[in-house]
Amino acid sequence: MTTDISIDLPPPASVLAIGAHADDVEFGAGATLAKWATGGAAVRLLVLTDGSKGTWEPGASLPALVAERRREQEKAAAVLGIQDVSFLDLVDGELTSGRPEQALVCAAIRTARPEVVIGHDPWQRYRLHPDHRHAGFLVTDAIVAARDPHFFPEQALEPHRPDRLLLFEADAPDHFEHVDGFLDTKVEALLCHRSQWETTMAIEAASPDADAQREAFASRVIEEAAAAGAPAGLPHAEAFKLIEDL
Repeated sequence: MTTDISIDLPPPASVLAIGAHADDVEFGAGATLAKWATGGAAVRLLVLTDGSKGTWEPGASLPALVAERRREQEKAAAVLGIQDVSFLDLVDGELTSGRPEQALVCAAIRTARPEVVIGHDPWQRYRLHPDHRHAGFLVTDAIVAARDPHFFPEQALEPHRPDRLLLFEADAPDHFEHVDGFLDTKVEALLCHRSQWETTMAIEAASPDADAQREAFASRVIEEAAAAGAPAGLPHAEAFKLIEDL
């Protein structure tokens, strides 16, 4: 174990998790959020895009997909103990991190007033998905805006400075949350996103092997948590970049 890492934040009273798509936060921080919610934290979730590109079916009804992904996210959030889910419904695959989008995320932070914000790491090297990159920059830029009354004064919301920012999918992780006892909850929440089984979890719902595929997916989640915890000497963890100078 190195000496420049940290393990387990003090249990926060309030958390705002921000993901580009439905299911992103579950993949990156689902067990941590379940742990904190069980401990009494008020956890809120903000989903930036509408999920309208989350299918491999050329003829799919996109409005139906958007509605289904919203239902799936609400169900998954309930599994994790998340108290509130908000959707910005920006177009999937076309997310940008401009001033209008920054204003929306800034307003979410000022309204929720979280101690801890969780989001994508925008500095992850070789990242292909533009939405994850832009979502990360929206979080960091909106935190700067939310703390200063001269950003977006038309919002008529009090400024707010979170105590800590945790970035998942971290390029250089240095903080680890011990998640033993919460991985089954993470898997259960992820499986709520049934529309994404084939595209992100390698589960074919109509296949006779679907049960085995679900078990294989659950095993992968546990194996990834074991790998994430190894640098900190933990049996299972979720890894983040921790930023406290906000």
